[in-house]
Amino acid sequence: MVEKLMIKSVHVTANARLHMGFFDLNGGLGRRFGSIGLGLDAPVTEINVHHLLDANILKNEVNFNERTFKIIKNYTEVLNIKNKFNVECLHLIPEHAGLGSGTQLALAIGSAINQLSGLNLTLQQLAAISQRGARSGIGVGTFKSGGIVVDGGRGELTEVPPIIARADFPEDWRVLLIFDEAHIGKHGEQEVTAFRTLSEASLASAEKLSHRILMQALPALAEQDLTSFGHAIRELQICTGDYFAPVQGGRYASKSVEQVLNFLELQAVPCFGQSSWGPTGFAIFANVEEANKYQNLLNMQFKHLPTLSYQVSKGLNQGASISQHHQ
Repeated sequence: MVEKLMIKSVHVTANARLHMGFFDLNGGLGRRFGSIGLGLDAPVTEINVHHLLDANILKNEVNFNERTFKIIKNYTEVLNIKNKFNVECLHLIPEHAGLGSGTQLALAIGSAINQLSGLNLTLQQLAAISQRGARSGIGVGTFKSGGIVVDGGRGELTEVPPIIARADFPEDWRVLLIFDEAHIGKHGEQEVTAFRTLSEASLASAEKLSHRILMQALPALAEQDLTSFGHAIRELQICTGDYFAPVQGGRYASKSVEQVLNFLELQAVPCFGQSSWGPTGFAIFANVEEANKYQNLLNMQFKHLPTLSYQVSKGLNQGASISQHHQ
């Protein structure tokens, strides 16, 4: 008889995601929101999770993180788990930057606890327990499979918006991320309040954007046509940004990032925008040479804005990496 080895720890690497916008903020068919997004190869959240024999050690850990403590507490209380866990954070996606840091951390910790406890919960169940995917399923979708994902929004019975389309992001394309360390995107109660404040978008807007996603963005992606893909994403960005302008101070959350994006528009860059509530902006280029060229150009052009920084990333066509380490 083969002895079953006990899992000592679980290592999880979860990647940032772009949220490119909502295409149905009207909800006339009984479902609201609906969005498109992309998994990125960087930045990443990388953690090790293991059983903690002495709960008093947790507060003394060098890498103790209040956010991880709250996530663990929620999972263990909801699932009635008596064991204690410690999370070693090796890398974390920047918080409140529009890159899905909260969802990726919650799902990473939940996936580790799931395996350490032998629970066999689905990703959707973990997302529901951690109250992730309230309006968008993009972060859950990229955690599962990476690539470009489209979610179907929320209906009356929805727990986590379902992924209704997924496609590989072209290997050669690159994403230039534009960070502003001086600005924090809306999150938590601010985000909830913002959605309560805003009225429904028009039915015409929802119809137009749904048409753009189905008949322009996704076919262009399949044919690796960046220009057409960019046209669709730009239309989505304009409508989404203008819808949220009353609560985020304009089409874009950060005035510095807005300057960069306006400059990219003048340079005829085909695809650019803001991820989620920002402040992070993005631009998509056909290859790494173009992306690097613009990264250098922006560094020179906007050196008077020292809070800005840039990073070239690839699309990631696979989900989170989860591995077990045994006794």
